[in-house]
Amino acid sequence: MGLINQTAQAYYNGNDYGNYQFVSLEDIINQFMFVYVGEDKIIPKVRRTDVAFYAQRALAELSFDTLKSCKAQEITVPASLQMTLPQDYVNYTKISWVDSAGIKHLLYPTSKTSNPSSNSLQDYDGDFTLQAVGTMANGSQTIVLDAEYKNILVGMGVSSHNIPIGSVVFDTKNSGGITTIQIASAVTGPIASATYTGTETLTFTNLDGSLILPEKSCNVLENITYIASEDKLTQSPNTDVSDVKVGMLVYNLAVAPGTIVTDVTGSVITISNATNPAFNPIPNTEFTFVSSDLEESTTWSNYKSATPSENKGNYEDDTYWKMSGNRYGLDPQHAQANGSFYIDCHSGKIHFSSNISGKTVILDYISDSLGTDAEMQVHKFAEEAMYKCIAHAVLSGKANIPEYQVNRFKKERFAAIRTAKLRLSNLKLEELTQILRGKSKQIKH
Repeated sequence: MGLINQTAQAYYNGNDYGNYQFVSLEDIINQFMFVYVGEDKIIPKVRRTDVAFYAQRALAELSFDTLKSCKAQEITVPASLQMTLPQDYVNYTKISWVDSAGIKHLLYPTSKTSNPSSNSLQDYDGDFTLQAVGTMANGSQTIVLDAEYKNILVGMGVSSHNIPIGSVVFDTKNSGGITTIQIASAVTGPIASATYTGTETLTFTNLDGSLILPEKSCNVLENITYIASEDKLTQSPNTDVSDVKVGMLVYNLAVAPGTIVTDVTGSVITISNATNPAFNPIPNTEFTFVSSDLEESTTWSNYKSATPSENKGNYEDDTYWKMSGNRYGLDPQHAQANGSFYIDCHSGKIHFSSNISGKTVILDYISDSLGTDAEMQVHKFAEEAMYKCIAHAVLSGKANIPEYQVNRFKKERFAAIRTAKLRLSNLKLEELTQILRGKSKQIKH
């Protein structure tokens, strides 16, 4: 019986073209169990689950540097100059932008910049603290700060010499460029009060001990009616609430910590959580909406806003013709006008230089071939390498196996992988000879 199990007409009527060059991982496991495992064979006994594990590991390892990488993703670079990495991304092979003729222009990675993940608030001395000067009155919960501090949010810890230990920000109001807060006990509600009349420096902290990071945007809206039973916030009179976006965190004494915006329709804002059980709600018409995205680092802001040095001139204009000999020693990776990029592993995004904005970019990348069942297939040029990798892994993981047998399959695995690389390199004699003919071509001066 032949290996082709469908008619030629069925093949051309379908859409899975070229599938005969591949063999599925399941078939490789089945054939390995049938040929390599059993009585009077090199592996007398092994669990199928072990073979499946080693087969997946072999496929992943071969995918990194032996098998062809056919995965690519095309996007138009937005104004943010960022591209999210694909779901099954492991590493890239090349990143390029495409011109109007469909020709790729290779982008070059830059190692001279980054996007720091932490951009914590600092005071004038460089300390990682958020401080403000507040005017308080003995026995009062209300403290008037010296300026507007949008980063001071309900639920933050607040401390000073004349404020009870463990106090938190119970409520905030922003008016006329001044922030006014009310303090309370972190446990029992609004009973904390100052023990001094005058001004004092207050220190604000996150209760979980983390540093205070500046958010990308922070909006304070007044004149809001809160309907707790419907989780609705309505602003009256109706004003512009377009700066409030879905996903923003909501801060107010009447809502639970972690509340987010789930919908914005006109002047009506829908939030996720019900009334805060830790405090007794009192009439309050000011809500603070904070973006879940952190403020961009200065490094990334400068990189994306600067005009790349490789893009400030054209080799065909007078800029470079007059610099004959003056560019000696230039790093070749920077002697191009295609643009550059770097990958922020923390955020999972590719960041591009400013001259790539609006261009079509293609990311050619490597995966481990284990993302879906359809990906778990091996080119027939590498089928033998898979068997040798599995056999070596099984034998090296077993006890009481002679070392010479393990070394034998180690050598066979190495030879099989080398053969697979040569076959998959797709070298053609006629193509090579044509290139070599061009090498001997004389160029007239």
